[in-house]
Order: sequence, then C-alpha cells, then structure tokens
Amino acid sequence: MRFLILLCLFSFQISVSQTLSPTAEISVLTIGPGTSLNDAFGHSGFRIKDKAQGLDVVFGYGQYDFDAPNFYLKFAQGKLNYLISKDNFNDFYRVYVYFNRSIKEQTLNLNAAEKQNLYNFLVNNYKPENRAYLYDFFYDNCATKIRDVANSALNKGISFQKPDDYQAQSFRTLIQNNLNKNSWGSLGIDIALGSVIDREASPEEQMFLPENIHKFFAKATLQNGDPLVSKSETLYTEKEKNTASNLWSSPLVILSLIALGILWITYSDYKKNKRTKWLDIILFTLTGLIGIFLLLLWFATDHSATAHNYNLLWAFALNVFMLGQLCRKQPNLWFSRYLKFIIIMLCLLVFHWIVGVQVFAVTLIPLLIALMIRYMYLIKYFK
Repeated sequence: MRFLILLCLFSFQISVSQTLSPTAEISVLTIGPGTSLNDAFGHSGFRIKDKAQGLDVVFGYGQYDFDAPNFYLKFAQGKLNYLISKDNFNDFYRVYVYFNRSIKEQTLNLNAAEKQNLYNFLVNNYKPENRAYLYDFFYDNCATKIRDVANSALNKGISFQKPDDYQAQSFRTLIQNNLNKNSWGSLGIDIALGSVIDREASPEEQMFLPENIHKFFAKATLQNGDPLVSKSETLYTEKEKNTASNLWSSPLVILSLIALGILWITYSDYKKNKRTKWLDIILFTLTGLIGIFLLLLWFATDHSATAHNYNLLWAFALNVFMLGQLCRKQPNLWFSRYLKFIIIMLCLLVFHWIVGVQVFAVTLIPLLIALMIRYMYLIKYFK
C-alpha cells in the first residue's frame, strides 16, 4: 500500500512543471528549410533553458503520430492528429546541424511570472491527454502554434507589427516563394490546392510560415511597450548547398515533351485523316482520374485548402465515362458536343487565371495547349 502511495505521489510530481529559476530563459527557435518538400518551409519551437535547474529542452508542434489507427487514411482525409514534441536541446541542435538547416534563436523579454506561465502551459500541453491536436497547414501548424501559445500564456498581451519587408501576398505566393516553381512538388501543390489559397493573407495569417514568425516576433511589443524579443542570434548558419537540379527530369521539360508528342501524333493523324485511338484513351483516362482525385480532395476530406479547385476545368472527371465512345469507330452525335464543352472548360480556365480567381501551374501550359488542339482535332475528325 505504501508503495502505491509513493508511486502516485511520484507520478503527480513529474506531471507538474518545475519552478523556473530567476535566470531561466525562454526563446523561439526558427529552423531553416530543408531539401525535401515536407521540410521546405522550416520549423519553429520553444526552447526552455534554465541552467540552475539543469533544464534545456525544446517544445515543438507538428510531430506525426505514427501509432494512430488508420494513419494513412486519416492523413489523406485531413483528420490526422499531430503531437507536441519535447526534445533535449543538444539532440535537437545536432539533428538540424546534421541536415544543414539554419537555427535562429530569439530570447523572449519576459518576467519571471510570464516565463513560468508559458512553461506551465507547454508542460500541461505535453501531457498524454493534451498532446494531440488537429493539424492544419495554414491555420494550426508548428509556426501558428508558437504565436497562439505565446499569446495565450501572456493573456493576449503581444502586439504584432508588420516587418519592414512586409508585402501583401496570397497564400499560394507565400508557399511558392519557398519552392522551385519548376519542381514536381510545386506542380503537385498547384494542382491539389484550390482557389481558396489565392486570396490575400492577412498579416497575422502570414505567420503560418516559420520565417515569418521570426520576422513578426522581431517587431512585436508587449503591453508595456517593451519589445517582445530581448536578444536575437544565429546558432547555426547553413553551409552552401548544392542546388543543381536535373533540368531534364523537371516538370516543364517532361510535360513539354509529352505535349510535343501529342501534337506530333495529332499532326500525323491530320495528314493521314485517321485517329490514334490509344492516345485518346490515355488522355481521357488520366485527365478523368486526376479530376476524380481532385473532387475527392474537395468533398471527401477535411483539408481546408483543397476546396474550389478549378484545375477540374482541365482535369475533367467525366472524361473517364467517355472511354466507351472513344473505343467506338464512330461515337454518338452528342460526343462532339461534349468535346466542344470541354474546350469551353479550358477557355474558362484561362479566364479564371487572367482575372485572378485561381493561379495555375505555369509548367502545365504546354500540356493544356496540347489538350486543346487534340480536342479540336477530334471534333473535326468526327464530323
């Protein structure tokens, strides 16, 4: 019985946060981008450093919970809970130095009570029953959590001002600023995410990027007018990276070669007054399947950024139901009207692009031109 009482007391003690010493420091760490798509936007975390207590840990938001049931299905549906993580600073530092990612630190200008309040918040948030949260790339990620937790722990006492280099930009532009536009990752993002990310992000919303958290915190002030950040330094500067990429495997080159192939076959068909049936089956199957995928992202998931996606104007889901007509030597009369309809859809896509409803991937242009010409030829051929 005595053992059980001692065990309960011990469990209670480790669940309660330590009392920080007067010399404790709390800082925000900003990690630079990595080389892969999932770390191209950087990372943020809170560092709690208290030499008197032998404490030096980093709390961060956005850790995958691989033990979650149906992990991949929930990830695809946008219903996957992410976790708050806690790491020893030295281990944290070594990992990011190993992957050659910059580490910047901003020490927060807090009094003892504010430091304790923020630390208590993080310790409570790290408890098993509180660790999980529903992740959203734009509104609830590793960077926005830094802003929201700091504001909550300080009773919303932080006033944010625009950085000196602030520019009004859309969510899509903010994303693409961190990517090579002639990359498969950039193309995938532009196809999968809808027009909802083409609206202008407010200054507060721009803080979904870790680098912007660093910029906004540098200009922020507390209720008494003092700066939020008392000291800023770079703990590690990334070494020069080899950014050479294989141009021949880039989307622009690959899609241009595919488009040239479509145009060459179409020209050959025109000269011989025939139709290459397998090409049409492939084009209608691929565009239709992509369209179905985009519809599922829009209506069958909780991803907020995949709604109102006008890539459906070229990736037309109904195309998969036209395969029966394409397999026939002479399709029904209404099929020619259908071809005219999808040409109109391509024209609407151009209109949406011009007026700014949605920005599409530039690397898609050769393919879109080739599709337009192929559809026009099919109308002529079936006459």
